[in-house]
Amino acid sequence: MTELSRQSCVACEIGAPLVPHDQQLELLKNLDGWMIDHSNISKLSKVFKLNNYEQSIKFTNLIAELAESEDHHPKITLEWGKVNIEWWSHKIKGLHMNDFICAAKSDEIYKRLNLKLSS
Repeated sequence: MTELSRQSCVACEIGAPLVPHDQQLELLKNLDGWMIDHSNISKLSKVFKLNNYEQSIKFTNLIAELAESEDHHPKITLEWGKVNIEWWSHKIKGLHMNDFICAAKSDEIYKRLNLKLSS
């Protein structure tokens, strides 16, 4: 479990500070395979590979549970054998610390799911 994944999201209000670009790059080093998409609005993005559609659905549902528990909701694109997740803060139109926390928690969920499926 990473330091980021141990944190919880805070309510993000309009006018909350965006994570500065240099800090985004530092935080990105703590995430596995995430990229920052700077087109239009900055977003954290990652494609998770799974073995089949059923596993993709399971993973998507676990991310949905995370989103509800943190009250922070990503864009999720579900396909056969892969799930693309994009985290960003809609209210401030960019990246907030919540996005990095949820990305780290997404990685933890993926690791736990893969361990469960492998055993």
